[in-house]
Amino acid sequence: MSKDKNPLLDPTRRSAATQMVHGGGKRSPFNETSEALFLNSGYSYPSSQHAEDLFLNKISGHNYSRFANPTVDMFQERMALIEGAEAARGFASGMAAVTNAVMSQVRAGDHIVAAQALFGGCRYVVEDYAPRFGVESTLVDGRDPENFARAMRPNTKVVFIETPTNPTLELVDIKAVADIAHAHGAKLIVDNVFSTALYQKPLELGADLVTYSATKHIDGQGRVLGGIVLGSKAIIEADVHTFLRQTGATLSAFNAWVLLKGLETYALRIRQMTDSAEKIAEALASHPKVNRVIYPHHKSHPQYDLAKRQMSRGSTLLAIDLKGGQEAAFTLSDSLAVVLISNNLGDAKSLITHPRTTTHARLTEEVRLETGVTPGLLRLSVGLEDADDLIADLMYALDQV
Repeated sequence: MSKDKNPLLDPTRRSAATQMVHGGGKRSPFNETSEALFLNSGYSYPSSQHAEDLFLNKISGHNYSRFANPTVDMFQERMALIEGAEAARGFASGMAAVTNAVMSQVRAGDHIVAAQALFGGCRYVVEDYAPRFGVESTLVDGRDPENFARAMRPNTKVVFIETPTNPTLELVDIKAVADIAHAHGAKLIVDNVFSTALYQKPLELGADLVTYSATKHIDGQGRVLGGIVLGSKAIIEADVHTFLRQTGATLSAFNAWVLLKGLETYALRIRQMTDSAEKIAEALASHPKVNRVIYPHHKSHPQYDLAKRQMSRGSTLLAIDLKGGQEAAFTLSDSLAVVLISNNLGDAKSLITHPRTTTHARLTEEVRLETGVTPGLLRLSVGLEDADDLIADLMYALDQV
C-alpha cells in the first residue's frame, strides 16, 4: 500500500465541481458536515495582549464581524478556489462589490475608462458617483478594443467592463483590453455575472479584479443578496479590504451561509439552464415576430468568434428584440404562464424583464439606444423548468403579439 499522501488533500488539485461542495470548508470541534453558521458580531480574547496583537495584525484571527467572520471566510475561500484567485472579499450586495472594486482603486484626480454598455447601477458608479469625488470617467463602445486605447490618459487608473453586457449581451475582448490597461499602468476590473465563474475566467485573461453579484447564479434561488470581489492578495488585502472595513458594506454571516449552500448546486443548475438557453435561442432565432435573438454562442451573434474563444459556453441569458417595439414586448411578457416578470436574473425560475422601463429606466432614450436597449428588447434569464415548457410558453406569448 502506498504511504504517499492523497493528492486531493491539496484543495488546488480538486476540480471546480468538487471545490463548489468542499472548498474553503472549516469545521468546528463538533465536526458538522454542513458549514457552521457563526451569527456573532464580536469575539472575546484570551488576554489583552492577544487583543492588541490581533488589532496590530501581528497574529491572525477575528476581532469584529464587520472585518471578518468565519462563515464569510468560508464563502470567500470557496469562491477564490473556483475563480483561481489568491483572495476575495464578500459584500452585502453585487452593487456594493462593484462600488468597492472601482472606488477602492481611485483617488481624486484619477480617471476611469469604462464600456458604455453597462448595467444601470454600474454605469451610475463610474458616470455619476465617482465624479463627485474628483474622479473623471470616459465611456466607450466596448466592442472595439481600440476605443479603450484612444480613451486612456496618463491619470487613468481603472478600466471597467462587463462581458457579456447587461442586457444586450455584447462582448468585450478581455485579453486585449487587459493588455491596453496594463500598458498604461491601469487595472482592469471585470463584472463577470452574465458569463458565470464556470464559463469565463477573466483573471486568466489578464483582469486584475473580478466582481459578481452573488445574488444571481451563486444563490440563484431568489433568497439573499450578496456580492464578491476577487483578485490578488496584494490588491484584495490592501485596497479592497480597507475600503470594505471602513465603509461597512459587509456580507452577513447568514447570507454567506446561504451562498455556500447555493454553490453546492451551482454547476448543476447553470449547466441545465445553459442547455435550455441554447434550445430557446435556436427556437426563437427564425421567428417572424423577432428582429433578432442575442445569445453569445448562437452563430447569429456578431461577436460569435470572440464568444467561442473567450467563453466555454454561452451562459443562461439571452435577449429578444421584437419587431413591435414596447407594445409587443409588454404583450409577450403579460401573456406568459411559466416565465415570471422580474428584473432579477440567474434564478432557478425563468425571469423576463423589459430593460427600457426597468433596469435602464434612469438612462436617457439616447443613451439606451446607443447601448442597444431598444423599445422591443426583452432580457430572458432561463431557469430550471423544462426547456420544452419554456419554448411552448414563449411561442404562445409570441402568438399574442
